[in-house]
Parts: sequence; C-alpha cells; structure tokens
Amino acid sequence: MIDDSVYGTVPLPETADGRTGPGTSAGLRVSAVEEAVRAAAAAEIMPRFQQLAAHEIVEKSGPHDLVTVADRRAEDHLTASLTALLPGSVVVGEEAVHADPSVYDALRADAPVWIVDPVDGTRQFVRGEPGFCTLVALAQGGEVLASWTYAAALDVMAIAVRGRGAWLDGVPLRSGSPVPGAVLSVAMSHPDYTTDAQKRALLGLRTEGIDARPCGSAGLEYLDVARGALDAVAFNWELAWDHAAGLLLVTEAGGAQGTLTGDPFRITGGNALPFTAARDAATARRVRERLLTGA
Repeated sequence: MIDDSVYGTVPLPETADGRTGPGTSAGLRVSAVEEAVRAAAAAEIMPRFQQLAAHEIVEKSGPHDLVTVADRRAEDHLTASLTALLPGSVVVGEEAVHADPSVYDALRADAPVWIVDPVDGTRQFVRGEPGFCTLVALAQGGEVLASWTYAAALDVMAIAVRGRGAWLDGVPLRSGSPVPGAVLSVAMSHPDYTTDAQKRALLGLRTEGIDARPCGSAGLEYLDVARGALDAVAFNWELAWDHAAGLLLVTEAGGAQGTLTGDPFRITGGNALPFTAARDAATARRVRERLLTGA
C-alpha cells in the first residue's frame, strides 16, 4: 500500500468560470484512489479470474473485442467510488461509452474526469492469463493529472502524478535509455486491427535494429516502457482509457511521447496516428522516423 507521504494530494486547476475545482482546497488523496482501485479489483475482477462461464463473455465489435461481467461490474464499482471521492467529477469508462458514445464528450468539458478501463487486456483475462490490468486516470481540461495502473493478478501497482514522478509499488520509476547500438524492443498494434495506411506505417518498424512484436495489454506495455523493460510502443488507436494512464506513467518516469506529426498525444482525440511512447526522446524520434518511412 502506498502511503500519503509519498504522493500527498492531487490539486485540480480552476474551472473555466474561475472557480476552484472540486477537492482542490483539501486535495485529493492519491492513496484513496489506490484503495478504490484495489477494492474494485478484489470485489469484481479477481473472484472471476479463471472462473468465467461462457455466458459471462460477450463479443462487442468482433472476436478480438470482448467484454465480461467482470469488466462491467468493476466499472460500476469504480464509477461509484471515484465520484464519491471527488464530488462533481464524472467518469468516462470503456463500457459506459460502448453503451452511450456521447459519454466520451466529457473529456472536452470542464469537470474533472476519471478515465477508466476496468480490465485492460480482456482477451488475456478471458484466457486465464495474468497479463491484464485496471487503468484509472484523472484529467481536467484535457490534461492528465494522475494515473493508477494495477495488475491485480500480479499484485503490481504503478502510480504517476503530474510533475512529481512515477512509482512502482512505492519505488521511483525511471525509464532510462536503451544501450547505444542495441536492438530496440517495440510493442505495436496488431496489423490485423489497422487501416491500410496505418499498416504501412507500422511496417516501417520491421527493419534492422528494431525487434517489433504485437502488443498485449496496452497498460502493461506502458508500464514496461516506464521501468525500462521495453524500449517503446507504437499504437494506431487513440481511445483515452487505453492510453491516458500509461502515457503519464511513461513521461513522469522520464520517457517521451508523440504522434506521427511530432505533436503531443491529446486524450481528446484528433491525433495523427500511429503514435509512440518511448524510454527517452531520442528513441521516440527514432520510432517516429521509422513510422514516417513506412507511411
């Protein structure tokens, strides 16, 4: 458990009408959010890990896009607990947006927003593999303020607070830099789930000096970049719940990120894709150059 002496609180910026955001005066305890994430996983996810019945698994857009009863109930649990922690806040969750796409518009509004992916890596969860996690990020005005990445089956918790740093189980995270001249390890979007143009861009990574492979859970891939176990990621989709938490984690660990045009990734959308996040700025530039070569 991370104590408040490590993180303290997360202040929120003023709203557009000049008022102080909810929870700012007293601050939002980072550890309280950690407790809420752990509680949701303990109540709704882990009891169903390797215990799912066939009727508890549903295809959304296709066989690669699954949702389970654990996803839905964990998101409901988090929606209740997170909004209670920060009155006036709203939740943009993967399953809520699937049911009502207009929920996504809250990312462009003024209120603080919890961005939630209850089970990132649902395919792995369904297969009974531990490579899944719960992702929560707090944002306001298009800026991610803090994030929580919890791999419940591995009991691993990573937290990032804008301007303060990133931690893994209480230990500071530093992404470091790849060894000069070493082959870069890169996790990328699976080519089967890309447009023709994106596929061509990603094929730019199939070159000497880069070992590219299809990604698993995006949240865990970002964690590996933040702790220096993976050199970079390259993704072709921009859904905020998959990327908000991980991008803050990487940048607060010392890494860098950028879209195909070199601009910072925006959680509100409209990014030039694919985009990359990497252990350092030089690696991010190298990956982007290869993506542009493929494009």
